[in-house]
Amino acid sequence: MGRAFQNRKESMAKTAAAKTKVYSKYGREIYVCAKQGGTDPNGNLTLRGLIERAKKDQVPSHVIDKALDKASGVGGEDYSPARYEGFGPGNCMVIVDCLTDNPNRTFGDVRACFNKAKSKLGTPGSVSHMFDHCAILAYAGDDEEAALEALMEADVDVTDIENEEGRITVFAPHTEYAKAKQALIDAFGELEFEVDEIQFVPQTTTPVEGDDVALFEKLLDALNDLDDVQNVFHNAEVSA
Repeated sequence: MGRAFQNRKESMAKTAAAKTKVYSKYGREIYVCAKQGGTDPNGNLTLRGLIERAKKDQVPSHVIDKALDKASGVGGEDYSPARYEGFGPGNCMVIVDCLTDNPNRTFGDVRACFNKAKSKLGTPGSVSHMFDHCAILAYAGDDEEAALEALMEADVDVTDIENEEGRITVFAPHTEYAKAKQALIDAFGELEFEVDEIQFVPQTTTPVEGDDVALFEKLLDALNDLDDVQNVFHNAEVSA
């Protein structure tokens, strides 16, 4: 799992520059998360992790505060999650997670991105079964046994634990995110999480080579430019 996760992280870093509207994307996600689970980060660990991640990505406090203020009010936008799956250049697998107030518009926009990159959308479930939907928590440390013990005592269903270069990385089912994070905080205090995310991690990778590389980059850039797109996951291994 580690290699696939590392590929994903490198891809995220590579495409981060294309996210020209990162503030609005974080604002929308914070709004929906707070609307669903409450605006108090201490009582909504998913929101807490999201805010911490936003700050690491240098999202200004006023953007975060505005999203929380909107979530605490009555009414507001009615965003709903939408997920699209498809096959990109080189037959790599792609998952696109969105938050939208107009599913028809979002579907059309995402489909256009795929079409322009000579790719095709699939049906729900067509590629997601080849990914693990994981909560990923990483922090500085070297005692994976202590981490595993803390998680097991909290009855967390741990998928994997890695100990590499002074960093402990915990993988758990996405449904265990809040419980896993709380168990680690309870055991080790206020940890500084280097990674605090829920992701689709590919079980296998698909090489993307030759002319398909440019098409793949075009697909990622187009998707990341869409306001409604929150995350893009894939299993592509791009040749240098």
